[in-house]
Amino acid sequence: MTLDLDAYFARIGWTGERRPTVEVLRSVHRAHMLGIPFENLEPVLGSAPSLALADLEAKLVRGGRGGYCYEHNTLFAAVLTRLGFPVTLLAARVVVGAAPGDIRPRTHMLMEVDVEGEPTPWLADVGFGSSGALLEPIPLAENVELHDTPRHHRLAHAPHTGPLELWELQTEKSGVWEPQYTFTREPFEAPDFEVINWHIATNPRSPFSRAVYAQRTTPEAHLALSGLDLVRTAADGTVEERVLADSAEALRVLADDFTLRLPEGTRLPG
Repeated sequence: MTLDLDAYFARIGWTGERRPTVEVLRSVHRAHMLGIPFENLEPVLGSAPSLALADLEAKLVRGGRGGYCYEHNTLFAAVLTRLGFPVTLLAARVVVGAAPGDIRPRTHMLMEVDVEGEPTPWLADVGFGSSGALLEPIPLAENVELHDTPRHHRLAHAPHTGPLELWELQTEKSGVWEPQYTFTREPFEAPDFEVINWHIATNPRSPFSRAVYAQRTTPEAHLALSGLDLVRTAADGTVEERVLADSAEALRVLADDFTLRLPEGTRLPG
């Protein structure tokens, strides 16, 4: 399939010269983060979302919907490839929120992007559903800090006994560097994520199949919905929380606050 770049750029509100430069990578990454929400409605409603590019374009670009990491980053990798960037898919273990000693599977999708003339590749990720997510790509180099305003990130090496270097994405919150996920530079392929996507969407023990998770980033704030818990984090770090009354109110919030164009007749469990 030929991806409709005009429709994609209209969806994220981006205009610019379509060349594989650092400036384009940064600006398109940020525009995607601000333009397309994170959401997991398909798994909650009992199905695995398609990762076929035509379906992703129909849903995320033309359908007014969002998606979770495999959808966002599969679409974004296709966009970058069309723009002339060499892209390598990677997989990460999410560590934010994990208890000490917990070992989670590598289920998060991200990517390494090469830019001609740059001394190091870049880490890009538009699909991490968290207030600690990257707004812009970060150079894949140790202890290089990224001030992706209002956020602040860095990459560091994590302790590891394997043959490959283990990288850790960290975000700074209240003066403390908080780990988000760890990864190696081992390449993954699209069929690998088809398997992971099916597991995460359909396993009854997966958090993504049991409750709604939605995230939306704007220049002013970050909105997060987890089940019926709604959290608004302002750019200055101020946090407002409230519990929604029921699934009907959750649907209204998803449509109004998260700007999701929900299918007619959508009903959430519970």
